[in-house]
Amino acid sequence: MTATVEPTVTTGPIAGSTKIYRDGVPFRRVNLSNGEHFDLYDTSGPYTDPDAVIDVHRGLPPRPGVVRDRGTQLQRARNGEITAEMAFIALREGMPAELVRDEVARGRAVIPANHNHPESEPMVIGKAFAVKVNANIGNSAVTSSIAEEVDKMVWATRWGADTIMDLSTGKDIHETREWIIRNSPVPVGTVPIYQALEKVKGDPTLLTWEIYRDTVIEQCEQGVDYMTVHAGVLLRYVPLTAKRVTGIVSRGGSIMAAWCLAHHQESFLYTHFEELADIFARYDVTFSLGDGLRPGSIADANDAAQFAELRTLGELTKIAKAHGAQVMIEGPGHIPMHKIVENVRLEEELCEEAPFYTLGPLATDIAPAYDHITSAIGAAIIAQAGTAMLCYVTPKEHLGLPDRKDVKDGVIAYKIAAHAADLAKGHPRAQERDDALSTARFEFRWNDQFALSLDPDTAREFHDETLPAEPAKTAHFCSMCGPKFCSMRITQDVRDYAAEHGLDSEEAIEAAMAEKSAEFAEHGNRVYLPIAQ
Repeated sequence: MTATVEPTVTTGPIAGSTKIYRDGVPFRRVNLSNGEHFDLYDTSGPYTDPDAVIDVHRGLPPRPGVVRDRGTQLQRARNGEITAEMAFIALREGMPAELVRDEVARGRAVIPANHNHPESEPMVIGKAFAVKVNANIGNSAVTSSIAEEVDKMVWATRWGADTIMDLSTGKDIHETREWIIRNSPVPVGTVPIYQALEKVKGDPTLLTWEIYRDTVIEQCEQGVDYMTVHAGVLLRYVPLTAKRVTGIVSRGGSIMAAWCLAHHQESFLYTHFEELADIFARYDVTFSLGDGLRPGSIADANDAAQFAELRTLGELTKIAKAHGAQVMIEGPGHIPMHKIVENVRLEEELCEEAPFYTLGPLATDIAPAYDHITSAIGAAIIAQAGTAMLCYVTPKEHLGLPDRKDVKDGVIAYKIAAHAADLAKGHPRAQERDDALSTARFEFRWNDQFALSLDPDTAREFHDETLPAEPAKTAHFCSMCGPKFCSMRITQDVRDYAAEHGLDSEEAIEAAMAEKSAEFAEHGNRVYLPIAQ
């Protein structure tokens, strides 16, 4: 890595939390003011550990015990082996290790863990586990630098990004990726066709299988954990997009469509897919089969082109798994709410329940600058239906390259969607955090509320805008209702009164109600009594 690059990254614990490890597995511990603690799933790596020495030039320390010569996680799971990665994940997810192995063996879960990325902490993507969130970063030909992208990666994982995709299309693609991988505590994904296109000066017609293959191997050697491959964009599907409102919106999809039309041949990604699967299996790189024909507008949702490609991705899933390679399937896109669930149903039916990884989907097209919200709505619905990982959308979607603030806003919006889906699915332990925060809210433990939230800094900032004094952190009200109209304070007063008067049990309450009923009868069952003189 070039010594002249000087990234500045955010380090130190998240407010109200400390870093702990259980059998080497990281967690974010929130120490509550009532003497209890709450441990949260943590994606931030050593950057939030005050005892860690961070040197971005050297990269993160490698995880010990990485096995490189026993095949892929899929092959080992099929052989009945619980790998070190599976054991790590089981503790991290609070699930039995055998469940992790079984889901991977069935192809319903993947563990993106290239042998050459030992800096990454093992994680799993599958619908039996917590819904995951990916954050896209990367430069463009117009803006950004290596230092900025490394900072974005650390920032995104600090706020909960489970994986990162480096989608760089500008200069220094290889070096940018090297810096990101060596410093990333989470799996890193790429779209190799972008770098392959750079090698032919941006002309899709000059691409060849050999150029693409060599690019894939280069990225495998670096340690990329999963790669988007748009092998389902076939020549015969391109005309199906002709009458779309927004045509082909996937960059990779449009590149391969242009190549197919220029050569009037089937995509080399499709014709050489078995060779590609062997390469992926050699390094245990996970396929992320790209939806190059995904709809880019509500008008194009669930059309013939989209589902034709999905059927082909189902064929390719079987081929990849036959070669021992792990597979997940990418999904749309722009889909109105009533059409979202059909996407999950078809993906599971056609692709043998391979983990679904979706971009949103955006539930409406009318909100540029707020597409982190439009897409989080769709993301929550599709995740409840079974999607395993959500690719975030930032406020800059359709408008420009996201900056640091946009990355955080996108990650937080998608952590909300993912957690809401986990709650709806009844995922084990999902509600525990809600219950802990709700209890803290009812008991006016403001600092505990902040610490348990997805974004403690912003929660505290909003509270302190109107009540900045430290005594306000123990006050039994906030600035919304004030001291006299706080419903929770009034409820507590009612409970205190009930306790003082022996009305803190169901029997006592029923007895008191019977007493009042008898008193009402004594006065003639009259609703209105005469005014006392």
